[in-house]
Amino acid sequence: MALPQYKQDFLHAAIQGGALRFGSFELKSKRISPYFFNAGDFFTLELHMPIADAYAHTIVAEAPEFDVIFGPAYKGIPLAATVLYALGRIDFAKYRSVAYSYDRKEAKDHGEGGTIVGSPLKGKRVLIIDDVVSAGTAKRQAIDMIRAQGGTVVGIVVALDRQETLPDGDGKTSAIGQLRKEYNIPILAIVKLNDIISAGSEGVISDTDVIQRIQEYRTKYGASE
Repeated sequence: MALPQYKQDFLHAAIQGGALRFGSFELKSKRISPYFFNAGDFFTLELHMPIADAYAHTIVAEAPEFDVIFGPAYKGIPLAATVLYALGRIDFAKYRSVAYSYDRKEAKDHGEGGTIVGSPLKGKRVLIIDDVVSAGTAKRQAIDMIRAQGGTVVGIVVALDRQETLPDGDGKTSAIGQLRKEYNIPILAIVKLNDIISAGSEGVISDTDVIQRIQEYRTKYGASE
């Protein structure tokens, strides 16, 4: 099955803008990965538009109903705002009442105070938006924060699912898989590692050596859940 156009556009932008790079990269886990992704490199309009649109299309296609998009500091902050705007361009009537919110790293002790900026979370269904899930620590912190504010986390959406086993795990489960089991919520991704591999056969990625190295990495470290 061909990749949807928004996934192809996202991959093109990520590669051309240097957010998705191929080569040899040592990860925190000490694994040597044939690719590296950094959503922080989407800092120009021509790159940010495809990623915002891709998040929005992923949410429209797969996300449960929600009231607030929550972007954890720091990378999640611009994503929450721009993706809400992109949702409005797709279906304004459906998303007109959806709000966005984000946290401060340090609580503000003057003015409005507190750690949450934007929509209050109490009694709201909250969709977390972020770039990736690494060990899952930051997402657990975000979930705890939202619950402490009286909100209910209904899902998480990220840009990339590496589909990779945890270094100290059971050899089968990824960080995303572990979070799904812990919290029983959907965790969505614009693209998965399998999509990047599929992009090779569709001409999105033309270097066959790159695809082969990624396939070998997937075979060695790929999660099976």
